[in-house]
Amino acid sequence: MSPRLSHSAALILKALSLDYCFGFEIMEVTGLPSGTVYPALRRLERDKLVDSHWESDADAEARGRPSRRYHTITEAGKAANLAASDRYPLLSRLLPEKST
Repeated sequence: MSPRLSHSAALILKALSLDYCFGFEIMEVTGLPSGTVYPALRRLERDKLVDSHWESDADAEARGRPSRRYHTITEAGKAANLAASDRYPLLSRLLPEKST
């Protein structure tokens, strides 16, 4: 059974499912503040709905910025995202597809 997610957590999972993968990018696309996004990402990771890893210092330095923590949605997170989409039908309209 998928956990019941708050609207904010569901929105973050939706963003992750669309390949928005680091905190600031998730904040920009969802409009949620950092005080919501980062604690929610930690809870989602604790609940095994999200995995994360730090970018190497060398990669960040080559791009002239601080290291980023990248987040990916897990299989359990994908199932929770589908359940949240049923619970919050407007989620599918709130976030744009990521352009590559």
